[in-house]
Amino acid sequence: MARPSVTLSRIGLADWRAVHSWASLPQVCRLQTWGPNTEAEARVFVAAAVNAWACSPQRRFVYAARVEGEVVGVGELHVRSSGQRQGEITYSVHPRVWGRGVGTAIGNGLLARGFGHLGLHRIYATCDPRNLGSARVLGKLGMTWEGRHRHTALIRDGWRDSEVFSILEDEWRENDDPDTRLSRPDPGA
Repeated sequence: MARPSVTLSRIGLADWRAVHSWASLPQVCRLQTWGPNTEAEARVFVAAAVNAWACSPQRRFVYAARVEGEVVGVGELHVRSSGQRQGEITYSVHPRVWGRGVGTAIGNGLLARGFGHLGLHRIYATCDPRNLGSARVLGKLGMTWEGRHRHTALIRDGWRDSEVFSILEDEWRENDDPDTRLSRPDPGA
């Protein structure tokens, strides 16, 4: 199956229905602290993500991932420390496009934003140890496994550990291939 062309753009209020289409599915949020989300919860998430673009200083950058104009995922870059130039990336993708490179494309776009536009030094991500697909995505992004933090979140089936992955700006720049990465989001978008 061909890899879809993925574009990132600022999330908009009208995107709540698309977000709800996967955030309401048990298999998507099974290893998360949130969900399955109601329509109201999806609206609140999207409204907060849209409002984050107006904050000063801006710390959250939330993008809708589109394939052929349709929102199939969301990616967020959260600046955790401006002084230490540290950020965290997260993403969520509709299961009908799992395994098709959408999560990797979102991650590449977020890393480009964090390192290329915001001047971050270190970007990290976490995932549940049982989420092998997400761990593969983080590896494809060039992120290094740093270890496991124990009992970081209480979810439906008990305490969840978190695998921690990171990449440093020099590592990203060494592997930044303009022919294979997602088109960088417009810094003002």
